[in-house]
Amino acid sequence: MNAAKMEAEQLNLWYGPAQRLKEISLKVPEHSITAIIGPSGCGKSSFLRTLNRMNDHVPGARIQGSVLLDGEDIYARGKDPVTLRRRVGMVFQRPNPFPMSIYQNVAYGPRIHGQRNERRLREIVEESLRAAALWDEVSDKLQRSAFELSGGQQQRLCIARALAVEPEVLLMDEPASALDPVATAKIEELAVSLKERYTLIVVTHNMQQAGRISDNTAFFLSGELVEFGPTKDIFTRPRDQRTEDYITGRFG
Repeated sequence: MNAAKMEAEQLNLWYGPAQRLKEISLKVPEHSITAIIGPSGCGKSSFLRTLNRMNDHVPGARIQGSVLLDGEDIYARGKDPVTLRRRVGMVFQRPNPFPMSIYQNVAYGPRIHGQRNERRLREIVEESLRAAALWDEVSDKLQRSAFELSGGQQQRLCIARALAVEPEVLLMDEPASALDPVATAKIEELAVSLKERYTLIVVTHNMQQAGRISDNTAFFLSGELVEFGPTKDIFTRPRDQRTEDYITGRFG
């Protein structure tokens, strides 16, 4: 494996009295795709949200343990969540473009972070749309509403919007679950291409998708990390019987 980009160490998460994550420890290799799999309610998305402190916005949420980014605890006193979320971007399950033009969607983040040079903004928009494999489809309609795009195009626009602030890690929470097979294939191809520049962590219910795109897979069950390792090993010779039962469809 590559060196760890992010690392959870004995991570616990509660929403009020309910514990959702229990003693999670794993290292996410840099420039790779890590898939998070497991049945509904097992803590996959909750774990993803701890990696850029999205749970800070949930009343009653509290954590114990640590999450490291390049060896530094993102929950340490004085750490700025806004700065963190620039380094660790997120793409949600359903496309959520802003009610503005395609161009303004992508330029929004850089503007928020202080970029005022319009020439540089145009460069960032093109670079980000190219990185999201969308430029050729929208280059002549940048001033049109983002809502005119198809679902798959909207999701790639959201990826471009995340990339525009130059993150180091990209979190993706079931990014293709609401898309048709053609759009799903484009998102998968895009994810594989992006790992050359970024570290990706992808929550998915789709076992075939995890097998196609990920380098490593973590299997969660009832808030616990059952098994983590190279995807080919998890899918062909899992060490834990519960992993094999889930992958082969015996439950979940």
